[in-house]
Formats: sequence, structure tokens, C-alpha cells
Amino acid sequence: MTIVVFLITALLAMSPIYAQEPSAQEIVAAARLNPMGQEITLNAQLRAGSVKVPFQIEVKNGSIRYGFSNPQQDIILTLGEDESKLEESLADSKSRVPVARYDDSVRGGLITYEDLALRFLYWKNARLLGEESVRSRRAWKIEIPAPGSSSQYGAVRVWIDRESAALLRIEGYDKSGALAKRFEVVSAQKIDGQWMLKQMRVERIDPENRKTTGITYLEVLGRHEASKSEAK
Repeated sequence: MTIVVFLITALLAMSPIYAQEPSAQEIVAAARLNPMGQEITLNAQLRAGSVKVPFQIEVKNGSIRYGFSNPQQDIILTLGEDESKLEESLADSKSRVPVARYDDSVRGGLITYEDLALRFLYWKNARLLGEESVRSRRAWKIEIPAPGSSSQYGAVRVWIDRESAALLRIEGYDKSGALAKRFEVVSAQKIDGQWMLKQMRVERIDPENRKTTGITYLEVLGRHEASKSEAK
């Protein structure tokens, strides 16, 4: 989830993409295409309190690579037309991340492999709940129920920027309908002429008392400049 989750992952290209009012499913489909901007490699970090985990984000050949070290680990996300594919490359092997590991934490933080996979962008029966403002940006609010029981979430709500289709906020709800996790873009920045994520806050919410029990920040620090050894 990431914003994308990445989000996660979202490169915020600020230009109108719709000629007329789209359906909820069309809005979500546009959000799947949003992270694939021009090829670029960025330095980033996960920060929880005083603990910082550096990594790289590389957008290349239609995929997004999250590169970690100590130990070496690459997580590669490919957003296809019908599904997302999440692969893991270790020092001596490369394989698809099995669904059985989707609940596992990435590097011990609040983000799971399912969050990185952005599977919710492919779920059916998306429903438009209206329009809200997220940090002064006009956004569509959409709810997407999880199919079956293979997800840690019962449903996901997303706030998608009306102009760029960027994911501005993501909320994951448990099977009983209580809020369990929230991802929100805090700030953006311009690198090489394109808008992209600067900081995203990830919150774990206690479903019973609705209090925040953990916070992790995903921060993009700037463009990665290849060293001489990397350039060879």
C-alpha cells in the first residue's frame, strides 16, 4: 500500500487526465498507471523514531525497484493490466513473493509486502463515496472491498487526486470494518522537472480505541547519483 504506496511509489505528474467525469473503476485504473513516470533512481529512507533504513527507489522498464542493503534485497513491483507482480531478488536468487508472505513486514516496519504490491488497485466493485480535500488537493474518495479472505484488509479507502490520479491517502480497514492503517502523502517535491513524493506518513491504528500505536515515515531524499563502480 504504498503510496504506495506507496505508495506509495507515486510520481505526481500534475496535469489533467480526464475529459469528463469518470467512474470509480476508471479512476482506480488511472491510479495504477500513475507511478510509471520517466526513468529515475532516488535515495530514500524509512524512518521510525531514531531508526532509519536507507534504500533506493528505481523506476525503469515499467517496474519499480526498492533496493535495500545489509542484507542485500531488491523488491520489484510491476503493475500489469490485470494484476500486480511483486518479486524479491536476494544475493543468490529471484522469485515471486508468495501471497503467504504478504502479511510480513518489510524490514521490520509498518509496511507489509501486500502494501507494496498495491493489490487493492485491482480489486473489483470500487465505489465512489464523493469528493474531499487532502492537503488542499481535490480528491475522489473511493472504497474498494477486499475479495475473499486472502487480504489482511476487509476493505481499503483511497483518496485519488482529481488532476493527476496520484494516491494522496490510503486507509486499510480490518474484517470488522475498523480502521487499522493509514498512509498519507505529507509533502511533494520537484526533481528533474517532475513532481514526486517527498514524505509519506504511515500510521498503525488500534481498531478498538482508534488511537495511533505506531508511525513510520517514508522519505525521498533526492536523486541517486551513481558512483563510478555502479556506472561500470
